Amino acid sequence: MDFPLELMNLIIRFGFNLTIAFIIIKLIYQRNHTNNDFVFTYFMFNSLIFFFAFLLSNVTINIGFAFGLFAVFAILRYRTDPIPIKEMTYLFIVITIGVINALSGAEVSYAQLLFTNMALVGLTYFLETYWRKNLLVRITIEYEKIENIKPENHDTLLADLKERTGLNIQSFEFRRMNFLRDTARIRIYYKE
Repeated sequence: MDFPLELMNLIIRFGFNLTIAFIIIKLIYQRNHTNNDFVFTYFMFNSLIFFFAFLLSNVTINIGFAFGLFAVFAILRYRTDPIPIKEMTYLFIVITIGVINALSGAEVSYAQLLFTNMALVGLTYFLETYWRKNLLVRITIEYEKIENIKPENHDTLLADLKERTGLNIQSFEFRRMNFLRDTARIRIYYKE
């Protein structure tokens, strides 16, 4: 393959990759999340992984190196400020898309590549919209009627939480108890 064709292949693949990343990041993620802190990170991770994988696709590497590389990115979860699991999932989505679009060589048809990307976009959109409609929302509150935390008073506790908050509470869990102040931190799950 000569230089102009290689460059054109890189540009076309990167354009396709960036289009898919844009759909997932801007049209699905950002529309459903008020926190825009990760948008820059998602675009940059996707682009970095794409170029890294594309440029190394011609270099012979063993499968251990590939898994090691993926493990390095997985460890980032534990070495950086903790981010919510959903944001971490989006990070893995954009990384995976970058790898798929960069490493799919001549053996993978454009139809297969397009289907794979559209399946990931469709699945992300479906799960995001489905879960937003059917997911229980959670909040954590401080509760001061400490006598209601006993197991035999859980029905009383649930009724009191529903009355005080006005929410359709489905369940709750205790997060922390402070017997010095007679309070409990309770996470409640409710339907919007």
